[in-house]
Amino acid sequence: MTATQAPQEAPPTAMTNRQILQAMSGLMAGMFVAILAGTVVANALPTIIADLGASQSSYTWVVTAELLAMTATVPLWGKLSDLFNKKLLLQLSLGMFVVGSLLAGFSHGVELLIFSRVVQGIGAGGLTALAQVVMAAIIPPRRLGKYAGIFGAVFAIGTVAGPLVGGVLVDTSWLGWRWCFFIGVPFALLAIALLQRTLRLPTVVRREAKIDFLGAFLIVAGVCALLIWVTLAGNEFDWASWQTAALTGAGVLLLVAAVFVEARTAEPVIPLGIFRNRTVTLTTVASLLVGVAMFGGTVFLSQYFQVSLGKSPTVAGLMSLPMILGLLVSSTVAGQLISKSGVWKRYLVAGAVIMTVGLGLLSTIDADTSFTLLSVYMAVLGIGVGMLMQNLVLAAQNDVPASELGAATSVLSFFRSMGGTIGTSVLGAILANRVASEMTKGLDAAGIPSGGDGGGENSVPDMSTLPEPVRQIVEHAYGVATADLFLIATPCALLALLTVVFIKEKPLKTTSGMERLAEEAGATTETDKSAVGS
Repeated sequence: MTATQAPQEAPPTAMTNRQILQAMSGLMAGMFVAILAGTVVANALPTIIADLGASQSSYTWVVTAELLAMTATVPLWGKLSDLFNKKLLLQLSLGMFVVGSLLAGFSHGVELLIFSRVVQGIGAGGLTALAQVVMAAIIPPRRLGKYAGIFGAVFAIGTVAGPLVGGVLVDTSWLGWRWCFFIGVPFALLAIALLQRTLRLPTVVRREAKIDFLGAFLIVAGVCALLIWVTLAGNEFDWASWQTAALTGAGVLLLVAAVFVEARTAEPVIPLGIFRNRTVTLTTVASLLVGVAMFGGTVFLSQYFQVSLGKSPTVAGLMSLPMILGLLVSSTVAGQLISKSGVWKRYLVAGAVIMTVGLGLLSTIDADTSFTLLSVYMAVLGIGVGMLMQNLVLAAQNDVPASELGAATSVLSFFRSMGGTIGTSVLGAILANRVASEMTKGLDAAGIPSGGDGGGENSVPDMSTLPEPVRQIVEHAYGVATADLFLIATPCALLALLTVVFIKEKPLKTTSGMERLAEEAGATTETDKSAVGS
């Protein structure tokens, strides 16, 4: 027995399919809560901001606060999962989400609403990191693919149902926008109860475990500085400005200091040694690029549906269904084939190729593109993402020691979220400039004075109030600008493909994370005994 581990009563045994499905019920309820939190308020935010009498900049911060908190805290949650009881951490993150939701629902000022979104984001960061860590702990990599479709189903339901439910709640007079936050509370409480009843994980107490609070602070502060920069640059201030210099300089200095601290502490938040693993490094780079390409491009599709195609918010939510269904089907089928054959790299490569093709096809859309053709393009993109995104995590989890599963998984989630944030912000600024230039050009060609109503990602014109000639110009401008975003995102997908090609395929392990952890602890114990005997 080592000095850092408590004795274990008995080595863990492999779980049956029934036990795994029971344990996953709480995980899926928790994931549904996290997804719902991000989607249910999408159509409600204009009403919320107007009701609270807040400004346009407050609108930005209500959206940004949760994303910042979630992205910045994912590595810390992942590290905690390597040190402490994963079930308790999951329940803690759900508890934080409940507190944040209640605060948001009872908010009577935008300041409290923004603070509550930070609390929600911290909880969502825990759910994002820990759900996949727990999956790896209870399911061997060889069997993990079989359950990927369940993640896809939850993602699809949460993504499609969220905006629809949010719209209904806002439009129902006896409910209102506050229920967009309250609605997640019962699901979170249900997830806590299900986890308590169904999830059984051995507790390994690390007596000498210490949290690197300095490293955690430096990482969170550095990441937040950079995320605030990419979120606000081009909107609140120019890309080339003193604010940019201050935020990027502070962010880089803080992260350099974090690397210095992490390299010298016994329990780093992000063990830098995991990047010596070629698979972890390549899957991390690929996850970053997938985040930029996938989230950065598709986040503006709803705006395209509403402005260019003239659809209502509810219909716009339904129009994304082909992409979600493509993701669901491909992740399920690829997962089953991987579990059956044990071969996984071909699906990563195929997914990257298909994702690149899907983005390329979407770069050809305009205001006159038929929904049938658009559905095919979105389905192709969804199929590629479904084959690629979850299996990048599988490849990394399969190639690290069980004691580093949390760190490796959270690093991938962190960089994917970081890529999505960067992509959304940068492409949003490009969209705003492209829309403004296209509208000015169209108005000038039509002999209509331009009043500077270019509109951007945060000031979409009310199409119902525009005269027919101007409406057609606006529709064309948003169609052209949205296509340009996918064209810019396509090279990122191509780089992700090149990265995936260099990942070395290794046989999938047939033991779960907790079984491997017990084996590693046993090997350490035998080594210690040999050292004492000699």
